[in-house]
Amino acid sequence: MTFQLKALEASIGREVTGLDISQDIDAATSAALHAAWLEHGFLLFRGIGTSPEAQLRLSRCFGELEPHSIPVFRHPDYPELILLTNEGGPTGPVYDFDGEQIHGRIPWHADGAYLPTPNSGALLRMVRKTQKGGQTGWLDLALAYDELDAATKEEIKSLEAVYLFRTGLEEMRFNNPGGTRITPRKENYPHFPPVLNPLVWVHPETGRTVLNVSTLNIDHIHNMPRAEGDALIERLIAHILQPRFQYIHDWDNNDMVVWDNRRTLHAALGHPVDQIRVIHRTTIKGTVPMGRVMEEMSA
Repeated sequence: MTFQLKALEASIGREVTGLDISQDIDAATSAALHAAWLEHGFLLFRGIGTSPEAQLRLSRCFGELEPHSIPVFRHPDYPELILLTNEGGPTGPVYDFDGEQIHGRIPWHADGAYLPTPNSGALLRMVRKTQKGGQTGWLDLALAYDELDAATKEEIKSLEAVYLFRTGLEEMRFNNPGGTRITPRKENYPHFPPVLNPLVWVHPETGRTVLNVSTLNIDHIHNMPRAEGDALIERLIAHILQPRFQYIHDWDNNDMVVWDNRRTLHAALGHPVDQIRVIHRTTIKGTVPMGRVMEEMSA
C-alpha cells in the first residue's frame, strides 16, 4: 500500500498520509483508498490538493463523478468541479448571529436528502481559507446507530420520515441554529416533491446499518401523530449530535476531505461575510435509491 492511515483526534474518520497524487494513481492504490473510505466514512488529506488535476485524480478513486446539474456552478475550465466561493459576493443566504453577519452556515445534513437517490459522496478541496471561521464537520451515523439502545432500534426499524427541500435555515423544524436572515429569499428554485426516507438504512456497499436522520431536511415521521413523531426526531437528533460521533476540521489551504454521503452527515459552520473563501468540490454519483417520492406513491 502506498499510503498510511492515521487516527484523528476524534473517534471517527482517518487521515491519509504518505500518498502521492502528483501522477496517476495505480489500480491497487485506488482500490485501497476506496476500501478505506467505505470502512471509515471519511478521509482527510492534508496539503496535497495542489491543483484541480490532483483533486480530480483522487476523486475518481471513489466512483463516477457527477457534474453539477446547473452549469453556472461548474468550474469554467473543469466541468466536473464545482466552484464554491463568495469572491464576487454572497452566493447563499447571509444571517446575523449575535451581531455578526455569517455566510455559508449549513447545519448537519446529507447532500440530496430530499431526493430519492442522494449522491454517494463528495470531495472538498480548500483553495483559499478564511482567517476566521469556515470549519466543516462530519458526523458518523453508522456509529450513532451502533450505540442506540435495543428498544430504540426496535422502535424505529420500520419507520419512515418525510424530507423536504429547504431554501434557508428559517425553514428548519429541528436543530435550527437561529439567526436573522439579511439577504432576500430567492424564489426561482426548482420544485422537489416530498420524499420518504427510512429512519434505518443499510449501506449498499458495506452492509452497515445507518441511523438515517438529516437535520436540515427532515420534517416529520410518516403515519405518526406530529407530537409523538417530533419527540422521536428530537430524541434521535440529540443522540447523533453527541461530540463523540463528530469531527470538526479547521482547514488549511490544499487540504482535501472525501466523505461517504450514505453514512455521514456534514455541516458548514460558516464564516464572516466579508472574508473570501474558495473551495473546489467533486461529487460522486449516487447509484442506489434510498427513498421514494410521495407523489409517485399516490399516482
